[in-house]
Amino acid sequence: MELNADPINMGLRLLACLFHLPTAVIYGSLSLFVSILHNVFLLYYVDTFVSVYKIDKLSFWIGETVFLIWNSLNDPLFGWLSDRVFLSTQQPGAEISSPEVVLKRLRALSHNGPLFAISFLAFWVAWAHPGLQFLLCLCMYDSFLTMVDLHHNALLADLAVSAKDRTSLNFYCSFFSAIGSLSVFMSYAVWNKEDFFSFRIFCIVLAFCSIVGFTLSTQLLRQRFETDGKAKWDQESTLKELYIEKLSVPQEKRITLVFHCHFNSNFFPLFLEHLLSDKISVSTGSFLLGISYIAPHLNNLYFLSLCRRWGVYAVVRGLFFLKLALSVVMLLAGPDQVYLLCIFIASNRVFTEGTCKLLNLVVTDLVDEDLVLNRRKQAASALLFGMVALVTKPGQTFAPLIGTWLLCVYTGYDIFQRNPLSNVVSAQPKLESDTILEPTLRQGCFYLLVFVPITCALLQLLSWTQFSLHGKRLQMVKAQRQGLMQGRAPEIKMI
Repeated sequence: MELNADPINMGLRLLACLFHLPTAVIYGSLSLFVSILHNVFLLYYVDTFVSVYKIDKLSFWIGETVFLIWNSLNDPLFGWLSDRVFLSTQQPGAEISSPEVVLKRLRALSHNGPLFAISFLAFWVAWAHPGLQFLLCLCMYDSFLTMVDLHHNALLADLAVSAKDRTSLNFYCSFFSAIGSLSVFMSYAVWNKEDFFSFRIFCIVLAFCSIVGFTLSTQLLRQRFETDGKAKWDQESTLKELYIEKLSVPQEKRITLVFHCHFNSNFFPLFLEHLLSDKISVSTGSFLLGISYIAPHLNNLYFLSLCRRWGVYAVVRGLFFLKLALSVVMLLAGPDQVYLLCIFIASNRVFTEGTCKLLNLVVTDLVDEDLVLNRRKQAASALLFGMVALVTKPGQTFAPLIGTWLLCVYTGYDIFQRNPLSNVVSAQPKLESDTILEPTLRQGCFYLLVFVPITCALLQLLSWTQFSLHGKRLQMVKAQRQGLMQGRAPEIKMI
């Protein structure tokens, strides 16, 4: 009895339980340790530098411009360097095995994950001129985030080939990302621009949890692959577990333009302020904002189950049509339908984010095609994910720029030069121009809210119909990759 109560034995039992967790669960848990930090970063970093550190407008836009360039270029650069280093061997002519690639990526994650958490902490303490700190923090944070995302996503392509197994891995990523989004709700309790101490302690706790999580998860995965690699798995059973199911539902793929995802994130608070602030309570607005970060991950669990049944192509096409239909209904209903407007603002973000989160499955299929067409010895997965980011990352900057420009052209409202009407409480009567601008601004926000998704949905449907890698062609690529790996005595054991 005393032996069972020994803390050392209890710790050993806990470690034993962790070691026997399914590989998909451990892989998905890595998303938790990213999302608990990244969601807080997205929500507060601009407000921190603008309201707390008092950064000037010129320094802010210089930092954003440099960040745009670096954010777009570092993904393909790091992806190319990663695959160049990890897919090469020291002995000329020797082929590197799949377990070696996986172990190298896990070692990189075990180093870059904690560094990513440390770079997150650099935002919340003033240690340099606001403009310089803003620039350095953004570039450093994005560099480590890019390395973590590239290796994590590359493992999705390295660990699985079949649509079923990849959706299983993605399922746990979405599940743990949803749990990580709870940090947004908890942050409301400690966020205070006047007293930053509690928020800093909260961020330190989050970073510590992320560091411990990255270290433990990568160590468990490394031990698993090192142990299994020594076991010399049976080739026939390995192939049976690793590759495509014979009666798989045709799956499609594409590179999606993520402008609409970032547009929803950037303008969500603006839509709440000018369309609903006088019709809903502050707590309801906060709830809508918080749930918009969690609901996409939860909803994605359902989307992934649909992907297993119908394939990614059909699910994405259905989401495009659904987004178009909801936008048209909202346009016809008008801005005065409060409940419908709340549902539309929230669902628009949920469905759009859900579509974007299926991108990883799409890119893993591109990795398969690249491997087959170029007859590579190993899949250049990090490079492919990096090249996709080169196309999609500029949307993070173009979305707010285009949105604010459209709003200014239609209403004359400049978000940088004019104080928001609702933020000023004065005893003086409003000027006639302000009285006229209020309904015009509200109408402009409403048209921006509905016409952007309508336009995006039409363009996405048009481009989606032109994508040819689906159905029989995709199955042929999967079968050819299986044939290539069979000829090399594959060594990866699938979940």
